[in-house]
Amino acid sequence: MDYWSHSFSVDDEFKKLVLRMNPPRVTVDNTSNKKATLIKVDSANKRGSLLQVVQVLSDFNLIVKRAYISSDGEWFMDVFHVTDQYGKKLSEDNVAERIQQSLGPRGRSFRSLERSVGVQSAAKHTTIELTGRDRPGLISEIFAVLADHKCNVVAAEVWTHNSRMASVVYITEEESGLAITDPDRLALIRKLLFFVLKGDRDRWGANTAVSVGSTHTGRRLHQLMYADRDYDKDDTGCVPVDQRKPLVTVESCADKGYTVVTLRCPDRPKLLFDAVCTLTDMQYVVYHATIVAEGPDAYQEYYIRHVDGYPISSDAEKQRVIHCLEAAIKRRTSTVQTHPNAN
Repeated sequence: MDYWSHSFSVDDEFKKLVLRMNPPRVTVDNTSNKKATLIKVDSANKRGSLLQVVQVLSDFNLIVKRAYISSDGEWFMDVFHVTDQYGKKLSEDNVAERIQQSLGPRGRSFRSLERSVGVQSAAKHTTIELTGRDRPGLISEIFAVLADHKCNVVAAEVWTHNSRMASVVYITEEESGLAITDPDRLALIRKLLFFVLKGDRDRWGANTAVSVGSTHTGRRLHQLMYADRDYDKDDTGCVPVDQRKPLVTVESCADKGYTVVTLRCPDRPKLLFDAVCTLTDMQYVVYHATIVAEGPDAYQEYYIRHVDGYPISSDAEKQRVIHCLEAAIKRRTSTVQTHPNAN
């Protein structure tokens, strides 16, 4: 092992040691604010920490009304003002305790998100990921292929945007109810689904993937559509124009060495998760952020740098961030969830 490899290995192990010595500390405050429950998270900083926290809050279907995020340095401190789906403070049942268990020292979310609400278990299901051109009747054709090959669809979620479609489908063996692991059978199913997706008009290409492993559905759908470049495609010319297009700006903050991203749009559930997920997948780190969503509209402001520590330097990259965030906001508005034969 050369010097540099040894140095990086030591650095990684030291970071792991720091995290073990300083596990996330979660405080749930239900008294300081009359309208919202305050969730405070403090921990040693590591890449992806913010996304993991936001993901857990999103999976519990909590509405973030206001948030203050700071992770500049070796520590991060986040404060979230949240309510339930009905705009009420969290009740005195086990919801707060479950959040603490998911984010706190005994939780696993900072190492593995397999216990998170939105994550499907590896042992129970086979996961099928699909991307392709959207068209009427496509999902019915996909389900028909699976039914013909004795697959039980446990759950599926479909997103469409700019005439593109991405879907994560969880299946089991019809007779046994277990995950399908036979490689030949899975290869055949994948081949048939590819032909369905491809059709005769998909100029951009279709993709299928089959795995037996855990995945977070929302995160994976964002990644699939981002990889499919739905943010700069429109091969139908018939995409309806939104009356209230999201307003995203990207500006330089030269004196502080950050790029400032602001987002304004009608508020909706999981909006914060969608924005943070997109910035993370685009290899940006959020150092500071302010979130305000106490009315019909949401305002989000992020101070970011690329993972290499530098701010955005080109106009082309700024436009790419704008288009990707706009796409991330719009994708979920066309979500279809199905549980046709859920066990």
